[in-house]
Amino acid sequence: MTVEVLTKKIIVNSVLMIGVAISIFPFYWLIVMSTNETSAMFAFPPKLTFGTNFMNNFHHVLEKSNFIRAFLNTVFIALISCTLQLFFNSLTGFAFAKFKFPGSKLLFFAMMATMMIPAQMLLVPQFIIIKEFGWLGSYKALIIPGMASAFGIFWIRQYALAIHDDLLEAARIDGCNKFGLYWHVALPILRPALAFLAITTFMGVWEDYLWPLIVLTNTSKFTLMLALQQLKSAHTADYSMVMTGALMATLPLIVFFLIVSRQFIAGITEGAVKS
Repeated sequence: MTVEVLTKKIIVNSVLMIGVAISIFPFYWLIVMSTNETSAMFAFPPKLTFGTNFMNNFHHVLEKSNFIRAFLNTVFIALISCTLQLFFNSLTGFAFAKFKFPGSKLLFFAMMATMMIPAQMLLVPQFIIIKEFGWLGSYKALIIPGMASAFGIFWIRQYALAIHDDLLEAARIDGCNKFGLYWHVALPILRPALAFLAITTFMGVWEDYLWPLIVLTNTSKFTLMLALQQLKSAHTADYSMVMTGALMATLPLIVFFLIVSRQFIAGITEGAVKS
């Protein structure tokens, strides 16, 4: 290895390490502040070492908000929404990719056009529909409108286009019907795409604040984001307690990402080896 190549590797690795450090620092700061008192947040120079106040902050979080109930509500809503999105998006995306029917292209382009509409513009019509159905204040108001998404269908369709028609034809000869083609042939191949979609869907539902704020009326059904808002009063705020609540709300996302991302990476690696 020449000196020039070694120098380039050192520079590249140094830049990458700096980028990683910058990316990780906000999470490290979150952990540090959750173990200290609020005064440490405004100290100069900033305190970068762990404190001993985590359990005190933890008890304050449980006292100031119904955190446990909000956590269980969020887990329930996120898992159900993620499961429904994976099923309906994958089924529809596979149908658009491999089955031709009258108006399929027009229907697909009409669906894609909805992606250009800002989500904020849909809040009022969605709220009116939910109100007419009598779903205000219920879990259905959070789950049913998000059963499928234009992006999820588009994402699965693009991935499903790579499925060989010969493979589907062989399955038809073996007696598979159309749903059998989706269930037995397409789903195993779509595993990396489903893993990515599961990550984005779960994180989107978990972090959603605006829609639950609009449709939920009962505090017993509040999600984590609404529970965290309860930790901050109008005039004063215990920021170390807020940081502790944010940390407790973030850890499940990290665990979910680590679990599902393994499937995503394994699927990509498997495809690369087969190719």
